[in-house]
Amino acid sequence: MSWGFSKSKQVMVDAADALPGRATPMPVPAANVVLGTPMVSPDGVCDWGPGKRAIILGGGCFWGVEEICWQLPGVYTTAVGYAGGFTPNPTYEEVCTARTGHTEAVLVVIDEGETDLATILRTFFETHDPTQDMRQGNDVGTQYRSAVFTCDEDDARLARDLAEKFQPALTAAGYGPIATEIGELADVGDGHFYYAEDYHQQYLAKNPHGYRCHAATGVQFPR
Repeated sequence: MSWGFSKSKQVMVDAADALPGRATPMPVPAANVVLGTPMVSPDGVCDWGPGKRAIILGGGCFWGVEEICWQLPGVYTTAVGYAGGFTPNPTYEEVCTARTGHTEAVLVVIDEGETDLATILRTFFETHDPTQDMRQGNDVGTQYRSAVFTCDEDDARLARDLAEKFQPALTAAGYGPIATEIGELADVGDGHFYYAEDYHQQYLAKNPHGYRCHAATGVQFPR
């Protein structure tokens, strides 16, 4: 998944220097191949109807992050894409140049009758290394940065509070400060989540022996 080390890829591109992209979005399959649920809401990425709640997570290579998320109880659907950048409807190849500003991201929609965002976020923080800046393991660049993009400020505040609660456990284990970018989706980059190409969706269900990068710390979230 990594396209090789380049220090320049760890520097966020300016909006004025980002690739131009295109107006046409990627075609999205009708359903998540694992969960059998839609991956697109007709009312937008943040509006899935009563009892559903969406969040966007970046924890390195999106193949492995999505695989973790679709297995969590109460997750209604997942999809991979690009968020936090400036290039409209980027391709994977463009994102890999670090000239779009996007991080590889996973849209996670939960059924609030079965789980909550705090549970999802605790798992997120435990299953990657949130202290790594602009990378995860050997995957280096802005596209691998840790990020939580929310649909409203209350959810962003929840993510910040949980990061603050997790920090002492990481510090005690010898890790540095959490580098996770946390904010409302509407306020980061151009404010959009762009769906990735079909072959990336539920990639590890289609390719069970495919690449996984989980640079987890092994630190458990305080209960």
